[in-house]
Amino acid sequence: QAAWREAVRLVAAFPVIVAAYHRLSRREEPIAPRSDLPHVANFLYMLHGREASAEIVRALETYWNTVADHGLNASTFTARVIVSTESDVVSAVTGAVGALKGPLHGGAPGPALDLVFEIGTADRAERILREKLSRGERLMGFGHRVYRTRDPRADVLGSAAEALFQSAEARPFYDLARAVEDCAVRLLREYKPGRSLKTNVEFYTALLLHGVGLPTQLFTPVFASARVAGWTAHCLEQISANRLFRPQSEYIGGHDRRWMPMGERQPVAEERRGPGGWGPLVDAPWWWGRGLWGLPSRG
Repeated sequence: QAAWREAVRLVAAFPVIVAAYHRLSRREEPIAPRSDLPHVANFLYMLHGREASAEIVRALETYWNTVADHGLNASTFTARVIVSTESDVVSAVTGAVGALKGPLHGGAPGPALDLVFEIGTADRAERILREKLSRGERLMGFGHRVYRTRDPRADVLGSAAEALFQSAEARPFYDLARAVEDCAVRLLREYKPGRSLKTNVEFYTALLLHGVGLPTQLFTPVFASARVAGWTAHCLEQISANRLFRPQSEYIGGHDRRWMPMGERQPVAEERRGPGGWGPLVDAPWWWGRGLWGLPSRG
């Protein structure tokens, strides 16, 4: 029961915290939630100080429902590992937030939108994307750790975004994003044959959240406000039949090494030198001489 109460409070609190923090960062007073508004409508009210239109509310509801859970992704796995130690749900969700903020997980939608803005017009898409791919840059919003086809969530959010960008003023930006998507998928086939890098959920997340009127710095917190429902559900499931996560590791380094006194060690090239300038104990990679907590070993 205590874990259940923590879970409910976290799902309710996240939108309040995100809206209050955003307003305070703009030197505006936080707005108290209203008990007469649904979850998403309440968040938008606390964020802007006015009730959002039904179209905006529906778009963000579609997004939150689509991304509330998605298997054992990095942040969800983090939450389950923490709660498996019999730590509390709040600590587990705190760890999940730390995992979510990474640019390869929940931090991707912002850069995906930046890409569309950088391109600006459809006729510039191929040149800019080719330059990026030639430099070996990652195109945010494309490819997925698990999917080898188009992310099915992208179809859901793509339809929601299209419905949101129906006005004559907004439609050109949606058309630009579609042109960037088509060009990116085509060039990824050319530059990375066999990789099957398709549009993922972050691309249309960026488009939809922009259409809702959210700044890019809120994209990851708003993602967290949806995913907290999935995190807490996984935590409750883990608690119900708990077993501690304890993976095994396999050592793949060298064997038959001997300790060498500091005075006998030879200087190593700068590119092989470890933190603090200390070299390896023997002819090993520089990290072999590191201590237990990742600090340089000094013999």
